[in-house]
Amino acid sequence: MDAIRIRGGNRLEGEIPISGAKNAALPLMIASLLTKDRLVLENVPRLADVNMLGRILGNHGVDMAIRGKRAGEHSGRGSVMTLHAETIADTTAPYELVSRMRASFWVLGPLLARCGEARVSMPGGCAIGTRPVDLHLMGLEALGAKIDVEAGYVVARAPSGLKGAHIAFPKVSVGATHNVLLAAVLANGETIIENAAREPEVGDLAECLIAMGGRIEGIGSSRLVVQGVASLHGATHAVLPDRIEAGTYAMAAAMTGGSVDLVGARGDQLEALIEVLGRAGVEATVTNTGLSVTRNGGKLRPVSVETSPYPGFATDLQAQLMALMTQADGISKITETIFENRFMHVQELVRLGANIALDGDTATVTGTDRLAGAQVMATDLRASVSLVIAALAAEGETVINRVYHLDRGFENIENKLGRCGADIERISI
Repeated sequence: MDAIRIRGGNRLEGEIPISGAKNAALPLMIASLLTKDRLVLENVPRLADVNMLGRILGNHGVDMAIRGKRAGEHSGRGSVMTLHAETIADTTAPYELVSRMRASFWVLGPLLARCGEARVSMPGGCAIGTRPVDLHLMGLEALGAKIDVEAGYVVARAPSGLKGAHIAFPKVSVGATHNVLLAAVLANGETIIENAAREPEVGDLAECLIAMGGRIEGIGSSRLVVQGVASLHGATHAVLPDRIEAGTYAMAAAMTGGSVDLVGARGDQLEALIEVLGRAGVEATVTNTGLSVTRNGGKLRPVSVETSPYPGFATDLQAQLMALMTQADGISKITETIFENRFMHVQELVRLGANIALDGDTATVTGTDRLAGAQVMATDLRASVSLVIAALAAEGETVINRVYHLDRGFENIENKLGRCGADIERISI
């Protein structure tokens, strides 16, 4: 099993290319189920989750070819993926596949829209909370699907096709917005989605569906209007840059007191983070090539943050900010409002010397002058990278175990940080 070893204390200086967004690539890949033609995706990140979803889609009959599969090819850009679902071979997504990746549940909408039926396993629990699928089912039922839950499977039927509807989500859900949008593009008539997620990744999916012949208005807003079409055709679409990866490396640079250019980052999608970093005393400047992040000397100032749906401060950056605030001069408060169990990284940060107290959904972080290297264990994707950030500033050696979590969402993290001066390597244990 692999681990990451880091010897802390080095400033980060240089450039880090930002990969395509995992959270955009996954629904874009699933969109291939909607057409008999080829869908070509550019700038696809080389990640374990992408590979897993490729295998899941293959189960449904999607043929997939990849150019630039290795990081050395197309340097600075992701791979090019061609997906071809000429024939849907199977409308069942079995438990053994869906249980390995929650996002695979999103095949429900497009399979139902194209084939009139789908049988998809319930995804089950999740390390960071229950993440129920009730809003997914509510939206699809509004589109006319008859849905039953049988032996842990969602069985959905719409033999006469889906029909446009007015859907008002009681709360924001990225996954439900994806699933309903993927279904509504082939529904008969107009669908209005109120309280839709505004995340850039939702907009990226909508832009791709439009390139495939879909008719969607309101991109970037909480109200999406979809005019259903009879069929979609193939298209070529580039995956947008990963704002979570960019935010993570921005905080890594701030943690080490360094200066890093995040090449390809979209500053317009990072406004909440830029504002928080500014309050903490970190300069983050939008440039022609991406985002420049600098902290030269000076103690970090403490900040208090509450996570919220986009355009608020992202829950996927909460753990990284907590690591950064362990080095602030004072007390920070971080409140998690999206997932009920997303503080599992706290005890591992404490092993490195952090002073963090939990009270319900709020973590109080008291800055300390010293973190010390130790053996720690990753518990989920974002938690694992918070340990990397903390280790960059810790004295001595830190070994982060179970880094397969990192490989799900960060492409070549040891190489990207190593090129900027970090003493980091992947080891086998």
